[in-house]
Amino acid sequence: MSELPPFIAEALGRAPREASLFERAVTHGSHGRETYERLEFLGDRVLGLVVARWLYERFPTEPEGKMSRRYNALVARETCAEVGRSLGLPRHIRLGKQAREDNAGLSDNVIGDVVEAIIGAIFLDGGLEPAEAFVRSQWSPFLDGQQRAPVHPKSGLQERAAERKLGVPLYELVSRFGPHHSPRFRVKVSLGKHGEAEAEGDSKQEAETAAAAALLEKIK
Repeated sequence: MSELPPFIAEALGRAPREASLFERAVTHGSHGRETYERLEFLGDRVLGLVVARWLYERFPTEPEGKMSRRYNALVARETCAEVGRSLGLPRHIRLGKQAREDNAGLSDNVIGDVVEAIIGAIFLDGGLEPAEAFVRSQWSPFLDGQQRAPVHPKSGLQERAAERKLGVPLYELVSRFGPHHSPRFRVKVSLGKHGEAEAEGDSKQEAETAAAAALLEKIK
């Protein structure tokens, strides 16, 4: 990592005490043994805590179910990846030669993981306060844009199927393909004779979500 991104010093309010934390936070498993995985594990939990407290404060009368839908959208891998792209993180991600040639650094999974690892590194270097300030500043556009609690496509499909007595959506993994370090998944969701749809994603969950959204469009 030739230089630390400017937003790191801005988030901490100073130069980091341990620059090596942030170097590790942008190091993919294909590059070496000191990878972002442990920091990503920690950052994921810090992100969850910050977002949960933020929603609790922001929507004091909203029931748990609606807050959960907001929470799931805000901590989703796709949202983390969008934050990472807006910060210009992809150019800082350290990848092995093959992973770089396979454009692993452009995938939602990798960028989202790096964002969570950065949060973990900020937490270790500066504590919860700068980590929370970083999350609130970078996630504000996503929360401010939620006019109402979003309905996850899988929940939406299940609710619509129940309303119309179409049965229970069934998800099936059709295939897993691509390189080991950056696999792709294809999933089919069906409602018996009432329709089906297939979609791909960087994870099984992402593919299921996309397939559910596609089937929702078909039966709306």
